[in-house]
Amino acid sequence: MLINFFLTLRKYKVPVTLRELMDLLQALQYRLVYADLDDFYLLSRTCLVKDEKNYDKFDRAFSAYFKGLEDLHGLLESLIPDEWLRHEFEKSLTPEELEKIKSLGGLEKLIQAFKEAKEEAERREAEKGKEGKEGKDGDEGDADRAGKKGPNGPGKGKNKKAKKAWDERQYKNLDDNIELGTRNIKMALRRLRKFARTGKDEELDMDGTIRSTAHNGGMLDIRMRPERKNTVKVLLFLDIGGSMDAHVKVCEELFSATRTEFKHLEFFYFHNFVYESVWKDNKRRMAERLPTWQVLNKFARDYKVIFVGDATMAPYEITHAGGSVEHWNEEPGVLWMSRFVEGYDKVVWINPTPQETWEYSTSVGMTRDLVNGRMYPLTVRGLEEGMGHLSK
Repeated sequence: MLINFFLTLRKYKVPVTLRELMDLLQALQYRLVYADLDDFYLLSRTCLVKDEKNYDKFDRAFSAYFKGLEDLHGLLESLIPDEWLRHEFEKSLTPEELEKIKSLGGLEKLIQAFKEAKEEAERREAEKGKEGKEGKDGDEGDADRAGKKGPNGPGKGKNKKAKKAWDERQYKNLDDNIELGTRNIKMALRRLRKFARTGKDEELDMDGTIRSTAHNGGMLDIRMRPERKNTVKVLLFLDIGGSMDAHVKVCEELFSATRTEFKHLEFFYFHNFVYESVWKDNKRRMAERLPTWQVLNKFARDYKVIFVGDATMAPYEITHAGGSVEHWNEEPGVLWMSRFVEGYDKVVWINPTPQETWEYSTSVGMTRDLVNGRMYPLTVRGLEEGMGHLSK
């Protein structure tokens, strides 16, 4: 019965395997949990999720699949045909028991009697609780506090259910598919690092000092060394204006993080797609443009090239001369992008739009093909994958 649950987890991008599903089924076979959805939630998460960054995805999948079910009995009733359950029940009875049921009016009458007895018990329990409350009008403390601050915690009295753990989404910030702040972007960008010791002596060489002092019989001999610096060189091209206005905040965070992480960084702006010119000051974009050929000729092949944009535009803006919406471009954008791909060893495109929407945009697919499939979403995981490619 858990096959559909397994498929729901895969739909929500939880990297669960059949081996882990078999572990869960074996745990259920040994009755580690029984007829309690909260216990099943904890057990299934333990068996199926191996990395805490997937907890939030698991919670969303769990909520979607088990929505409206209060216990596993409800799950059984929803998944197993009623006729099959009745047939299996009757098979477990002796001929004498079957005759007795018939004498009582049949299985339907028996089930109805059980339902009525259950409803009557619930009604009596509710009346009893109401009488107890009315008898303690002046002393709400004991009864009321027991319901509000009992052993189950606030809001978890007998007749009041708390919000389910999987709906609280306590692990939302651990999800590696969401767009996070500057600090998390910095952590992802640090995958693109190549350190070297250059320049004058700037920092204490602790290991060298210890070795030299020991060789001198304990006489302190301080050793200095050049500071380790990130020698990676980056060309950053940022799409600005139009549909990118919706992504200004996250692009600002990315820009701030890249300026901090990379000492050898050159940045430029473009609109929709790269053509024969780019600019560094958006306020003077029409007056102070830099020829793209100058960029290609000035910066060596060892620079890592990062384009940031939603790649959302009319396809002719990429494929045709004159396709630009701002000016007449003599050569199509596809030609300029091919020059970047051929001129530099590593080129990636970072897209701030959700990855699941890319397939619905022709221009996004075209752009992705032009960078040889090296398009990554602007999420923590997407940046890590992109920086991982650039660092190879």
